[in-house]
Amino acid sequence: MCGIVGLFLKDTSLEPQLGTMLTDMLITMTDRGPDSAGIAIYGEEVAQTTKLTVQSANADRDFASLEADLSRAVDTPVSLSRKATHSVIHAPSAKANQIRQALRELRPDMRIMSTGDVMEIYKEVGLPEDVATRFDIRKMSGTHGIGHTRMATESAITTMGAHPFSTGPDQCLVHNGSLSNHNNLRRKLRREGIHIETENDTEVGAAYLSWKMQTGSSLGEALESSLEDLDGFFTFVVGTKDGFGVVRDPIACKPAVMAETDQYVAFGSEYRALVNLPNIENARVWEPEPATVYFWSH
Repeated sequence: MCGIVGLFLKDTSLEPQLGTMLTDMLITMTDRGPDSAGIAIYGEEVAQTTKLTVQSANADRDFASLEADLSRAVDTPVSLSRKATHSVIHAPSAKANQIRQALRELRPDMRIMSTGDVMEIYKEVGLPEDVATRFDIRKMSGTHGIGHTRMATESAITTMGAHPFSTGPDQCLVHNGSLSNHNNLRRKLRREGIHIETENDTEVGAAYLSWKMQTGSSLGEALESSLEDLDGFFTFVVGTKDGFGVVRDPIACKPAVMAETDQYVAFGSEYRALVNLPNIENARVWEPEPATVYFWSH
């Protein structure tokens, strides 16, 4: 049992409130998963600039000279914005691969949470309120975002085991359920050159969707394929640069509810996650159908 939330804003005037709204939604889901929590925020794009969100278990040591070390390594100025155990590295888009390689060499114990033009991911062990406070999520603005609070079942309670999982630029996934064929699929995806770091089944789901999109599928087509290729019980909420999607397995035993107004589309594991959203009393509220793909984009 885990808790999932998602919010896609149609009304740009709400963008400064995205972090606050997502935080409040996720805190409401705390009792569905007290082990760890995380949020992905899709914010403002800066032309020809990429962002890498990184995490360190020894942040004071690792971040102290990271900006200067990376700038020297790639022979280009980069900037660093630190939030507790995470930092966001801003660098020219053309240097993204060099930055990743330099990080592996300079800080081999540091973990890359996400890469892309607009997405940042913050996740840690702990309750949603504590994690959101630690990273000042309420102060963040953006166009859309997803969040997760985890009750660990098939893998350890660690930062890397927390959701969201990102396996492609500006792509991430949160999941409630359990995939039964993740070990075989992990081996297949690794043979295809897909990088998977953990033994968590959700990361395999994220990697599967990234692989499908890398081989020519749209997100909608990838989600449709997941209904055939993934075994188990699952509700997925997926974030991309332009929007977010939702799909439930054909049995659909994991709870889910959605709401839509002229201002937003929202997802929650339970309706109580949505009750404080603006004008919720006039929203169209429904339960997503089994084996049906939903997607919204800007």
